[in-house]
Amino acid sequence: PSNAKAYNERGVSYATLGDHKKAIENYTQAIEIDPDYALAYRNRGFSYGKLDDHAKAIEDFTQAIKIDPDYALAYRNRGILYAKLGDHKKAIEDYTKAIEIEPKCAATYYGRGFSYAELGDRSKAIEDFTQAIEIDPKLAAAYRGRGKSYAKLDDHKKAIEDYTQAIEIDPNDADFYYNRGVSYGILGDRSQGIDDLTQAIEIDPSNAEAYNNRGFSYAELGDYSKAIEDFTRAIEIDPKLVAAYVCRGSLYGLLGDHSKAIEDYTQAIKIDPKCAAAYYFRASAYAVLDDYLKAIEDYTKAIELHPKFAEAYHDRGNSYLALGDHLKANADFAKAIEIDPNKCT
Repeated sequence: PSNAKAYNERGVSYATLGDHKKAIENYTQAIEIDPDYALAYRNRGFSYGKLDDHAKAIEDFTQAIKIDPDYALAYRNRGILYAKLGDHKKAIEDYTKAIEIEPKCAATYYGRGFSYAELGDRSKAIEDFTQAIEIDPKLAAAYRGRGKSYAKLDDHKKAIEDYTQAIEIDPNDADFYYNRGVSYGILGDRSQGIDDLTQAIEIDPSNAEAYNNRGFSYAELGDYSKAIEDFTRAIEIDPKLVAAYVCRGSLYGLLGDHSKAIEDYTQAIKIDPKCAAAYYFRASAYAVLDDYLKAIEDYTKAIELHPKFAEAYHDRGNSYLALGDHLKANADFAKAIEIDPNKCT
């Protein structure tokens, strides 16, 4: 080609085929011919982003904006990259500018809603997801985003409504079923939760969190065998999933296999040395085995990590009592009552 537009169009063709290196070569040729070609910079930035060269991508989006300050798509693309890099404040600035230029783009509201959610501003996130849905009622991701925000606000009924709407739009997305299953479980509907988590697993068998949450629901229903199977499967998929070790250890303890329970709690602590729950439950297992010195050591660690852990003070008091140290036992009982009079009286 002898003109910038032809190089740009050939770059687009390569990008469509997934060959972003060749696409970049062609966009670069277009820019060399026409250094003020904002579209070519935007397109090259997009391809750099696909190749995870975020710095060059941001440079190109920025250049496109300098050439054309009303280039909404360039702002949105740069916002997406900032969000991917975890800079959600900058992402929101870019999404906001894009919305000022082009106020009817559902994807931009969705992106800004996602960044607000990541910054913990659930109200603004819900506003943006709602706006995205009003513009595009078939944007399933916006329903999921709003559902997650409602769930964070403990409004699981509204969360379930949104996840259900997302599933109606796209019944093949495992994450929609997973999130709805979690919300059903929190509301106490374990059976429905298990159904959704099972559906999530069927769509995506590599979802360790789905196995872990289904295992928790089975445990709540008293089906310890299925629960242990699920926790084990979760650990096989993700050997660093601390919650699965802690939950499986708790079930081993309930079944009287305290050695296996201790093994699981120990593994959880190796992965996350700041997991107070793992220290607490391991201490309880040691106490059942009459190893009160080890129990006290673990209760103490749990308290160091979580100074308002009333149960840990109470149970450490019992271990001191078993060793005949009434002074320390009474001090722990008093502290437990001070923290939570209802749980420890």
